[in-house]
Amino acid sequence: MTRRVFRYVAYVLAQDLTAYPEYSARCVSGEDADCGAESGTWPGPGEVEEWQRRHTQETGHTRCRRVFADYAVMEPVEPTEGPDSPPPGLEPARVTPPLRTP
Repeated sequence: MTRRVFRYVAYVLAQDLTAYPEYSARCVSGEDADCGAESGTWPGPGEVEEWQRRHTQETGHTRCRRVFADYAVMEPVEPTEGPDSPPPGLEPARVTPPLRTP
């Protein structure tokens, strides 16, 4: 019988710090239809908030849909207990030996 060893590799989801996040807003004020004015995409929330303030001053519209987007990467986590220990919450893989035909 051949033995196999399965190793675990745990990952954590993290924000990709090499790419800027994106912030934007769209005016959804209006009785019959949304205004639809958009702030454009910015690297920080401050510019979008300033756009919202100016838009409210100019139009009286007070309701916006804000959007935040970023990039995420899966990064491997170093084992803490030993090289063959699974991450917390995971069980070791079960290997079923192949069936032998008589």
